[in-house]
Amino acid sequence: MAKVGIFYGSTEGNTERVCGQLQEALGGEDIAEMHNVQSATADDMEEYENLILACPTWEIGELQEDWDAFIDELDDAELEGKNVTYLALGDADGYPDTFLDAPGIIHERIVDSGANFVGAWPTDGYDFEESKGIVDGKFLGLGIDEDNHPELTQERVDQWATQLKTEMSL
Repeated sequence: MAKVGIFYGSTEGNTERVCGQLQEALGGEDIAEMHNVQSATADDMEEYENLILACPTWEIGELQEDWDAFIDELDDAELEGKNVTYLALGDADGYPDTFLDAPGIIHERIVDSGANFVGAWPTDGYDFEESKGIVDGKFLGLGIDEDNHPELTQERVDQWATQLKTEMSL
């Protein structure tokens, strides 16, 4: 059984692709399994001690459509004691006031679940004005801007995977 469940929503394929890069950086399918939230349930999360919730921010600070339909499943998920983090995609130039809001929206839903939140990522190197995805001065997880800085994606994914390997004891 894999140690990490990556639960993602992806309309145009960018989030799914970045999740695939992360899966490989963590050690492949034996370590991390990917689940599209379009067909997932809270029960699918049960078998993992580590969860990565991956969601792009759409329009003006909204959840991606599959995540919007899935978020109620989190009410039934048993997250107590699990390590949880977020992978977020957004467009800092086009939406600087709502950049990476999606993880903040999801986090509000599960902040009192008893989960252990890991994977905080520095905001240095990003140019935006506001984000619901920031707690204590850091992003809740990895932030990716494929629209404006795709050349930074692989390096950031690799660095974050190294961080997660330690924080999740992989």
